[in-house]
Amino acid sequence: MLLALVGNQNCGKTTLFNQLTGSNQHVGNFPGVTIEHKIGQIIGWKNYDLVDLPGIYSIRPYSGEEKVSRDFIIERKPDAIINIVDATNIERNLYLTLQLIEMGKPMVLALNMMDELLGNHGSVDIQKLSDRLGIPVVPIAAAKNDGVDELMRVVAETAENAVKPRRIDFCSAGPVHRCIHTVSHVVEDHADKIGVPSRFAATRVIEEDAEIISALKLSDNELELIGHAVLEMENEGGLDRNAALAEMRYRFIEAVCSECVIKAQESKEMLRSVKIDKVLTNKYLAIPTFIAIMGFIFWMTFSVLGKWLSDLLALGINEVTALVDNALTAYGLNPVVHSLVIDGVFAGVGSMLSFLPIIVVLFFFLAILEDTGYMSRVAFVMDKLLRRIGLSGRSFVPMLIGFGCSVPAIMATRTLSSERDRKMTTMLVPFMSCSAKLPIYSMLIAAFFPRAMQPVVMIGMYVFGVVCGIAFAAVLKRLRFRGQPVPFVMELPNYRLPAAKSVARLVWDKAKGFIKKAFTVVLAACVIIWFLQTFDAHLNVVEDVDSSLLAAIGGLIAPLFAPLGYGDWRVATALMTGFMAKESVVSTLTQVMGEGVDLTMLFTPVTALAFLAFVLLYTPCVAAIATVRSEQGGARAALEMILLQCGIAWIVSFAVYALGLLVTGSIAQLNPVGFAAVAVIALLIGVYLKLQNKDIELAPARTSCGSCDGRSCGCH
Repeated sequence: MLLALVGNQNCGKTTLFNQLTGSNQHVGNFPGVTIEHKIGQIIGWKNYDLVDLPGIYSIRPYSGEEKVSRDFIIERKPDAIINIVDATNIERNLYLTLQLIEMGKPMVLALNMMDELLGNHGSVDIQKLSDRLGIPVVPIAAAKNDGVDELMRVVAETAENAVKPRRIDFCSAGPVHRCIHTVSHVVEDHADKIGVPSRFAATRVIEEDAEIISALKLSDNELELIGHAVLEMENEGGLDRNAALAEMRYRFIEAVCSECVIKAQESKEMLRSVKIDKVLTNKYLAIPTFIAIMGFIFWMTFSVLGKWLSDLLALGINEVTALVDNALTAYGLNPVVHSLVIDGVFAGVGSMLSFLPIIVVLFFFLAILEDTGYMSRVAFVMDKLLRRIGLSGRSFVPMLIGFGCSVPAIMATRTLSSERDRKMTTMLVPFMSCSAKLPIYSMLIAAFFPRAMQPVVMIGMYVFGVVCGIAFAAVLKRLRFRGQPVPFVMELPNYRLPAAKSVARLVWDKAKGFIKKAFTVVLAACVIIWFLQTFDAHLNVVEDVDSSLLAAIGGLIAPLFAPLGYGDWRVATALMTGFMAKESVVSTLTQVMGEGVDLTMLFTPVTALAFLAFVLLYTPCVAAIATVRSEQGGARAALEMILLQCGIAWIVSFAVYALGLLVTGSIAQLNPVGFAAVAVIALLIGVYLKLQNKDIELAPARTSCGSCDGRSCGCH
């Protein structure tokens, strides 16, 4: 049995999914698109799979999420739909419910957060609501696992018996009723051929769903007849087609809620959230507060808890390495194989694993911020600033994700309504320093800066990336992208205490991803690096690494970095392997430098900063580039990102190096060739962006969430 979990954002959908599937889940992408979804096997129910569809407000395809949700239900034909609804905001949530019912699929409504509703003196007549909607309704509190077993029993019964909604018609007598039923008769035969109810097809045609209209293959005469019916409805009702259907659905919802629902009083959570938002979303305090919170998180991560745990783990890894080294020596293992195990695997992978506690601690705090609802406020606050560079606050969400990993961040751009915003946001994601770069920062900052200054420098790296991104966005707005961003609408959930389970799950996912990468991509890179540094062109074991294959390859590209102050072949090699995975930069430097890893042999404090600037901005890893290729529709977009990011990184790194030499009084060391190179690279970037300048049409801008159609629904 295949079940689909559908609901608005912030209604507890993920919580319910986790309760039903536990750890029996995996992440994938919908065929042909890069929108992520989760699928899991339901605990205690053999052969029952649950797909967690993206959070949506409507099945009208304004965004990629809405499109894939609609297409999944139509094409994959799940055995039943679980529609999860927030009981504390039932009027708004039921808009999507009516659209789902119109699809005619077996369906159960999971009325979530009933504990909050009852706790604030509200109530719902479950049986009456079920009768009015024509589908089973089950009250639950997913966070407490209350009612979840009963929900699954009802869902299983509905799916196995293929019990469809008892009603799919929600309109009363009038122009909308006549129009829908006229169009239903016209499209009935066509709807049967593509396997959708005629009522659903009729509403989609009236609302000008281009893909459904195309799939129905209506004749010109039929389209003309439908056009006359719609025009008559609009003239008689005084509303355009979209507003008329929205009004019909809301009129029915209001009638149902007046009969079945006693609204809750303003909850303590709501009142508390309003008070907190007076500070956290305040015009003057919001951004300083955000910076202060992130500063505290970085201080705890890089100077206190994370640093202590990282040092402790590094000691443990060193002890294990020494034990294995002594055991292999005592065994008399072949020296070359011995070197592969110790100098290749343990030195490379082990050095990276020592940074695992830093990743865990950082994402522990970020998970708490996300689970409390604070991250939604940050996006809301950033809207005004982002509009100055040609983006809406909605773009901040993918960019915020980019601080974790560029791959899901680029995927998240599909939620943006306009092609202009999607392309521009994708080009800005690499400026948000991903977590894979943390080991590099930690390694160099610890080597060249006093302990008290390390959190400041670390914060500075992230801020510097954002500043560079803003500057590049201003260039893009002027040279490549025209038009205005779409209006920003985002629902702000109440502040809640973070759930231990969800925080633990997010931290575990990040830790698991880090470890998986260490023993796959990074391990492969370590073995390759070991081979190249161990043998020469004749496959003889070298005594001096400078005569190795690795030195020869690195020596070819090292001159490119000489004007930046770090033209050593070992640095060039590390940057090259960083294209596979940024964590490989640390493992490569550890391997080529040998025991002790004395970075002062390669860098000064000034060149270390220039190197960090380059690492911050140069091309994302191969996985992110592949995502860009898939997301933007070809290799050209991927190559564009590689070249642009490397060019920008070179310019910025040179500027940092020059400024550092100027401050330290060593400006005479600066290679004048660098200025000419900066001018050429900047000119090439400017000319290319100008040549790509085109008017990108904006998708229809939504001024409200997908369900409210201009009404006040509590969204911000």
